[in-house]
Amino acid sequence: MSRLTRPESALIDAVRRAARQEQFLDVVSPEEAKRRFRQHLDLSPCGVETVPLAQALGRVLAHDVAAPIDVPPFDRSGVDGFALLAADTAGASDAAPRRLILNREVIACGHAPQIAVAPGTATALATGGVVPRGADAVVMIEHTELIDDAAAPAIDVRRAAAPGQFIGYAGSDIARGETLLRKGAVIGSREIGMLAACGLAEIDVVRKPKVAVLSTGDELVPPGEPLPAAGIYDSNGAIVAAAVVEAGGEALSFGAFPDDETVLGEAMRKALAQADMLVLSGGTSKGAGDLSHRIVSTLGEPGILVHGVALKPGKPLCLAVADGKPVIVLPGFPTSAIFTFHSFAAPVIRALAGLPAEDARTIPACVPTRVPSELGRKEYALVALVRGDDGNIAFPIPKGSGSVTAFSQADGFIEIDALASALDADTDVDVTLIGQAARTPDLVIMGSHDVALDVVVGALADRGFSARVIAVGSLGGVAAARRGQCDIAPVHLIDPESGRYNAHLIAPGLSLVKGWQREQGFLYRPGDPRFEGKTADEAIAAALADPACLMVNRNAGSGTRVLMDQTLKGARPPGYANQPKSHNAVAAAIAQGRADWGFAIAPVARMYGLAFIGVAPEEYDFIVVDRAQTRPAVMAFRDVLRDEAIRERIAALGMRPADE
Repeated sequence: MSRLTRPESALIDAVRRAARQEQFLDVVSPEEAKRRFRQHLDLSPCGVETVPLAQALGRVLAHDVAAPIDVPPFDRSGVDGFALLAADTAGASDAAPRRLILNREVIACGHAPQIAVAPGTATALATGGVVPRGADAVVMIEHTELIDDAAAPAIDVRRAAAPGQFIGYAGSDIARGETLLRKGAVIGSREIGMLAACGLAEIDVVRKPKVAVLSTGDELVPPGEPLPAAGIYDSNGAIVAAAVVEAGGEALSFGAFPDDETVLGEAMRKALAQADMLVLSGGTSKGAGDLSHRIVSTLGEPGILVHGVALKPGKPLCLAVADGKPVIVLPGFPTSAIFTFHSFAAPVIRALAGLPAEDARTIPACVPTRVPSELGRKEYALVALVRGDDGNIAFPIPKGSGSVTAFSQADGFIEIDALASALDADTDVDVTLIGQAARTPDLVIMGSHDVALDVVVGALADRGFSARVIAVGSLGGVAAARRGQCDIAPVHLIDPESGRYNAHLIAPGLSLVKGWQREQGFLYRPGDPRFEGKTADEAIAAALADPACLMVNRNAGSGTRVLMDQTLKGARPPGYANQPKSHNAVAAAIAQGRADWGFAIAPVARMYGLAFIGVAPEEYDFIVVDRAQTRPAVMAFRDVLRDEAIRERIAALGMRPADE
């Protein structure tokens, strides 16, 4: 046997290390992970800083604030009218008015009175004007009549006034020495108004904790730069930095670093020296390039406290404390990163910022589909909420922990116990809400997705209607419509017996609304000699005849999968088991050379620069639940389909809008 060269030997060693995988230090429950972490942390608020009032919004008050002045600082009028003595108006009425001589003064806001009010006299003053000496009441100008005497103008008062009427006394709003705001109060616009009313131009607040944010991974590329093969943009850096600010911290973004122990270690030490806390995403799991936990163990005492949590998503979480500073290494996948951030990092940031812990808000809902789970790990499943006939329905979002959009599209999440292998269909659960209070959409659309559907949904948004679109495939949409779990189900399913599209799906309580015609076809990379110049039947025959030719399929339940199976007539060529859930995923696999052919629609083929051979025109229509027909959002949906400008936009995508 020949001796391996040094490069070959190093490569074999790397493969062995990747296959062996360095195990997590100690996988613990989420509760135990939080206990260990907090045991070594001082969660007292950070120090105090003084900020101008204009910069105090959202900050946390560091001390109690006592009012330095009375508000208002003087007795003031609450109306436009006349300051007078209440006794001079006793018995006044329309039939028996009381006449008072006007003093030679008009008190406007910001001007101190110069003349005292004597019995039998009155002084005109504006709303907010200082009540002059001697006056104990104010009457509204509407309850008086001017007696225009050139020598001595007077008024007739037609309503009796009570002492103190329409006078706001000094300190009646805020009294000098009164505790205006308490330590720990979050300063909003109302609090700023109170502080400004007391003349405070600056205020002591809790300093925001400075949180260093880094990402690691050889695959990471800063947004804005060209994306190389096998590269992805560093979305985690932006997500985590924004989440830090939302939690009350100040994010110090250091960027993304390669999986190089020297480079990453130097960056983490520099970041930690400038910050109160460090959050790194990536480098926590058991892959060949993961090394961050080794660096963390050298940053300071006591070091790593947790490396591995019985949680899904989020198992490869690493928690450490380096000489009193929290260090959190999040999983690299976006959904895992943001879940673990909100569970473990956000509470620490809020405490250091002096903010109270966030109370979880839950609402009851029913999960209509079975959700598989992994025994031994508590699982959190993201869900989208819709309103059903009998209450809220929580649809699991079918995107993994690598999805960037899953968290933003979710209304909340459900918890599946570590001892459960699945959550059964139609189980009642509590949904923990994410962000603001959940608002159910005006329209729920479930079924097959199409690029032109985005045009329709956008037009609905322009008309003030929100829509929740859940891509579950044509068959899934039909099932949801029949169960009353959606308003509209987009479909493109052919009836094998009649050869007609979608009409066979209609059942009592459902109606069919025509959408548009589109072309399904055979996609391949331009220049592939196996398919160039061939018809669809010839191209499929060539693909089936070549054992090295790899297809990419579609998921079961989709209209494209039904068409594919009918075309293959029982054949199962290489790649048949590869079943992504969208036209785009099919096109991406072919464009990147991971597959050689597949079925998708023509607009997607153009988008990815692929060759297209038409297989079959198909009709993309909408099943509408009858009891929703008169709802404003459904009526608007049908109006959009008839709108000529929208039809032109749909046609520009390569579709042929139907005549309703």
